[in-house]
Amino acid sequence: MSLIRPPAGPSGGDAAPSPVPAAAPARRLSPGRAVAVLALVAVAALIPLLGPAAALHGTGEAAAPGAGRIALLRTVLFAAVCFPAGEWFAGRLARRVPGAPLGDAPDAPRGWALFAAGAGFAAALGLASVVATGNLVPHRLGEIDVGGLYRTRDGALALLEVNAFAVAGLCALSCRPAGRVWPSAAVVVAEALRVHPATEHSPSAGSGLTLVHLTCAVLWAGGLPHVLRTVRRWRAPGPGAALLGLYARVAAVLLAAITATGMWSSLRRMPAGTIPHQLTATAYGRTLVAKVFLVAAVAVLALWARRRLRRADDPLGACVPARAEVVALGVVVAVSALLTALPLPIRW
Repeated sequence: MSLIRPPAGPSGGDAAPSPVPAAAPARRLSPGRAVAVLALVAVAALIPLLGPAAALHGTGEAAAPGAGRIALLRTVLFAAVCFPAGEWFAGRLARRVPGAPLGDAPDAPRGWALFAAGAGFAAALGLASVVATGNLVPHRLGEIDVGGLYRTRDGALALLEVNAFAVAGLCALSCRPAGRVWPSAAVVVAEALRVHPATEHSPSAGSGLTLVHLTCAVLWAGGLPHVLRTVRRWRAPGPGAALLGLYARVAAVLLAAITATGMWSSLRRMPAGTIPHQLTATAYGRTLVAKVFLVAAVAVLALWARRRLRRADDPLGACVPARAEVVALGVVVAVSALLTALPLPIRW
């Protein structure tokens, strides 16, 4: 960094040092980038809407009524959980970076927790209406039995998710980011319990695996976008590269946990002797294979970003594959939501 001598004042002496300029405002989203974001959101919405028909084609299985719309609502719900938890996670990592320009608003990107809470509340409300109609998509308000939600386990969990997102909206208005993560944790716990009903074999073990799987996935998918936004806001190569490297090390552990718990959960639902058949002849198996390939692609992008972080002259060049990783993670979230709307494998 070069030092520039301040100009002389009117009396010929040195002028008083000028105050440190404030951080430059964040750049607005360019029209081209905005169009690209909208296009990606549209593609992500097509996966749950059209996915059930594509996955069920030729399997002889029947999809639940409104499976595409339910999968879309669950995609929004999963994404809404990722953002506040990811912001909290990225904030904790940023505080561990030596020399990071931490401070108030000028040094931190604007959070999306409030918008995520609103979207999640709408999605949870839609899913609760489905449960209140006997797991059917309601077409009239008169078909929704709100009181029935209190009498069933699925209804109570659906109400828990609705209330959690309402609380998340209130927490997003506060100045304490740590409080925003608890509603997301409540939704993760509710989802872990919902996908393993009491009639299942060893539901507690299944819920525990799903809880670890979802927690790691939420931190991984939600943390990366906020880390990249923080690096862009700092505009400091040293601390930015350190933050990316710290996230990469933690993400490697999260990926290992996601892989282990995902494989274990799949083996519990598909006995060893039926795995080859169910992976190719059932909608759940086909979608699971697609998810495995997508996660592998995300892992390759993460490895590419880490290699660029180590070897490039400008370590911040790792942001390029990391942005592609964000897009791939968004597709993984949509495919994961699609899995929840498909018939479960048959245990022979």
